[in-house]
Amino acid sequence: MSKKITVYTHSGFKADEYPLRFEVDGTRLEVIAVEDRWYDPSYEAFKVFADDGATYILRNRKKDGFWDMERVR
Repeated sequence: MSKKITVYTHSGFKADEYPLRFEVDGTRLEVIAVEDRWYDPSYEAFKVFADDGATYILRNRKKDGFWDMERVR
């Protein structure tokens, strides 16, 4: 199940280069490490390890710019 979230990103060479932290249901989570990233025609995805000890998939949908996420473990 995916949820809409707010993602704060590092903007370097390009906008939204990689996620730094995100908020879901009023809880703020810091990204400790970006473990993987991949591209699809409809989104850009990041597998991140957060400060709550869990791993998440964060996806930035290209058509509307919204982010969603799934908790992996």
